[in-house]
Amino acid sequence: MLPKLFAIFGNPVSHSKSPLMHNFAFYLLGYGGCYGRYLLEDGKHLRETFLSLGLSGANITVPHKEAAFEACDWCDEFAKKVKAVNTIVFKDGKLHGYNTDGPGFLKAIDNNTKTILLLGAGGTAMSTSVLLREAGYKVTILNRTPERLAPFIQNGFECYDHQTLPLNASFDLIANMTSAGLQDDNLPAPISILEPLVNNAKSCIDVIYGKDTPFLKLTKQANKPIQDGSAMLLNQGILAFDYFTNHKFALDQIEQAMKKAFI
Repeated sequence: MLPKLFAIFGNPVSHSKSPLMHNFAFYLLGYGGCYGRYLLEDGKHLRETFLSLGLSGANITVPHKEAAFEACDWCDEFAKKVKAVNTIVFKDGKLHGYNTDGPGFLKAIDNNTKTILLLGAGGTAMSTSVLLREAGYKVTILNRTPERLAPFIQNGFECYDHQTLPLNASFDLIANMTSAGLQDDNLPAPISILEPLVNNAKSCIDVIYGKDTPFLKLTKQANKPIQDGSAMLLNQGILAFDYFTNHKFALDQIEQAMKKAFI
């Protein structure tokens, strides 16, 4: 029997560790699957590309999570709430959409955290912000342009752009939810804004993984506890694999297999 095909869609996508994680899990758990990468430049073509490749499932990374939501025939309640999808499963001739980003991030943060500032206003920030608030955290959003903040404001979040953030703003955790630093040397916000924020924070996270980004370098200079996005990547990947395989394996089995990709 031919293996089922899976992929990750994104732009950029060459850096993604998802193929390694999922292929380790397919092999070690004895599941007939094969997982690759697909550079998708235009999210409007996501559905037709998925179908033309004959995929059984896919993960979606930046900048296509909102487009993935629009491409699906059915979405679970959380994906509908945040209007962003990072996991698609082809089932009964339809594209079923899920979002595992928020649960992945929630499992990665310190329990002592109470207030969180998310840098960026894309699909990852939306899914994460909603779940964090439901879990009892106070979440604030900071984005370069005010236009992207509209859905967050409509959802009742405290939001600022680079011109309106109070000078004395202070948060337990600052999380970079943007792609700044992934393929460039950019910070997610001007250094004049980030320096006081980082100095006042207890810790920082960058959802980018496997790279010492400018944001993480700035945090190190301030001697703050840091982590990259590896824990979030692993946690959301475990849940995605569970959907891909229709809950065939225990989550701890998937976790142990996927951890091989980080050795």
